[in-house]
Amino acid sequence: MKRQLALSVALLGFASVSMAAVSPEEAAQIGKTLTAFGAIQAGNAEGTIPPYEGGLTKAPADFKPESGFWADPFRDEKPLFRIDSKNVAQYADKLSEGQKEVLKKNPDYYFDIYPSHRTTAYPQDVLDATTRNATTCNTLKDGLAVDVACRGGLPFPIPKTGNEVIWNQQLRYKIGHGYSTTSSSNSWVMDANGQRTKAAEQATFEEQPYYQTAQTDRDPNMYARVYSLNNYPARRSGEVTGINDYLDPTEKPRRAFSYSPGQRRVKLAPEFSFDTPVPSQGGVTLFDELQMFSGSQDRFDYKLVGRKEMFIPANAYKFYFECKQDEQFLKSTANPACERWELHRVWVVEATLKPGKRHVYSKRTYYLDEDNYGIGLYDAWDQGGTLYRSIFLSGVQIYDKTLPYNVKNVVYDFNKGMWALLNDGLKGGYKFVDKPRSERDMNPEAIVARETQR
Repeated sequence: MKRQLALSVALLGFASVSMAAVSPEEAAQIGKTLTAFGAIQAGNAEGTIPPYEGGLTKAPADFKPESGFWADPFRDEKPLFRIDSKNVAQYADKLSEGQKEVLKKNPDYYFDIYPSHRTTAYPQDVLDATTRNATTCNTLKDGLAVDVACRGGLPFPIPKTGNEVIWNQQLRYKIGHGYSTTSSSNSWVMDANGQRTKAAEQATFEEQPYYQTAQTDRDPNMYARVYSLNNYPARRSGEVTGINDYLDPTEKPRRAFSYSPGQRRVKLAPEFSFDTPVPSQGGVTLFDELQMFSGSQDRFDYKLVGRKEMFIPANAYKFYFECKQDEQFLKSTANPACERWELHRVWVVEATLKPGKRHVYSKRTYYLDEDNYGIGLYDAWDQGGTLYRSIFLSGVQIYDKTLPYNVKNVVYDFNKGMWALLNDGLKGGYKFVDKPRSERDMNPEAIVARETQR
């Protein structure tokens, strides 16, 4: 009996470990049929998706370094064709349910489809670490955790499971080895009557300790850290909120904090997770769908469906940097004249709520660009199986810093008939700093003292 029990415990322990490293034979395809980050090197048979040729690393002539804004290298291109409510059926196999729903509800909305460009590029050290990770990086605890030895590159360039793709999304290289900051990142919400409200104006700071491998003072288990200072509305001015995420959230869950000038003290905020609405985004997003997904994967089962071709928001320089504030909005949608859509190959992951787990959603689907795991599409369904919410996350390549960047997104809430434009950094643009701050400067008390003295 004791022998049987010991064997059962051993098997249970083995089942809780999800080994994800691929064989040397599979990894040998990197640099041949696959790019250094695991995407298919070749274009498609129709020629509508080009082969990968190193990405965009050269700035256009009108780019002004350190301005916080990046000139559009594709400004002179014209759309190849347009998808609207009249011809949506012709392209339905390359559109998400959310895209089709927005077209159905808004006959004046459209997607202008532009030539596809594979602009993603990474620093050489990130590519080297990614290649190493292919044969050494593992998930742990049924995909819920990642080995700390994976730091420095995409953990799973040849993903085999849905958890691995979502970890690639969480650990994608999007900030650099230092940090990014905005002086004013705005969130806007449009209600069902077409009334626009600025939900928040925040100064933001974000870093990825996962890629700060030279920083000896970092917790190797921490992979991301972000905080924000609220400047609007007046009743919330001076509030500071922060989130730290870890590679093993089963052992070290998300650590969030908040500071209110009225109470004048820093408090832990464990509610900043899962299906809690995000106050600074007007309640149209949840904490675990920030930039499509954020936090622990323990409430859903994640199934990797595979790759497919989809029209996604890509190379959105006009949307990020050129369309003026008021120009970005129509009554029921973002202004399609500001958006840019391209045909890309994406990874498709379906997430289904686990039995016995609680969440406002029963199912989610993610469509993530195979080149950078950031830009793409996301749909979520309520407990009755009705499409509840969709997110269109666009991005740009920060060509002078070899950095894929994706933060600006549009959220459509079909349940409430609302939509939102989030992380709009028009005022002051986006800044990237190569040198990280010290750990002493990044504890919550130091952050509050520094930010509230601005």
